[in-house]
Amino acid sequence: MKERLQKLLSAAGVCSRRAAEEYIAAGRVRVNGVVAHIGDGADPELDTITVDGQPLPRRGETVWLLLHKPRGYVTTLSDEKGRKTAAQLVEGCGVRVWPVGRLDLNSEGLLLFTNDGAGTDRLLHPSHEVEKEYEVAVTGDLSRALPVLTGPLELDGRPLAPARVDILRRDGQGGLLSVTIHEGRNRQVRRMCALAGLKVKALKRVREGPLTLGDLPVGKWRRLTEEEVAALLQ
Repeated sequence: MKERLQKLLSAAGVCSRRAAEEYIAAGRVRVNGVVAHIGDGADPELDTITVDGQPLPRRGETVWLLLHKPRGYVTTLSDEKGRKTAAQLVEGCGVRVWPVGRLDLNSEGLLLFTNDGAGTDRLLHPSHEVEKEYEVAVTGDLSRALPVLTGPLELDGRPLAPARVDILRRDGQGGLLSVTIHEGRNRQVRRMCALAGLKVKALKRVREGPLTLGDLPVGKWRRLTEEEVAALLQ
């Protein structure tokens, strides 16, 4: 059954009806490849509706995205200080999504977004213990730091689960580490490095559970396949 595009975009969780009118007026919405106009309608069962080139999800459809978050973006839906948000980079996905977990302002790498509330709760619950792997460029004495990073550590008076740390590269002042954890304490990897006498120059999350960043360009995103979502949440 045909319905107004504003209603369809709102029902899919893309935006409000008022914002949908702005999307349509800006030429961001197409029906069967043709730019839509205010007042147009479509049948979501028969027509292909896209927003910024991305298909409109069917009602009730869960969406999972993998973003390569750049440095300089905060992991929030909006920011009271007016800073750039990671959510702005996935606005064209065709549905309202939120970040799963966090990456701090000065870190980059793999960041998940979804509209799946149950999946979010499952993934963030401590019992799920999803491994997260980071590549960390540091300065300092790696030989002295390694036993500290892999030994018993505490943050905020609570013990940390052991981390797996490998030296990927050494240079004259430090090198590149691979750090794998399965907790999500605030700025955990940076604070671990500080306790070990290392200064972090750059930090990138390259893996979360079975998902890897791969060669996805900085600032770009892709949808997860059904198989990837199943593996992530198992």
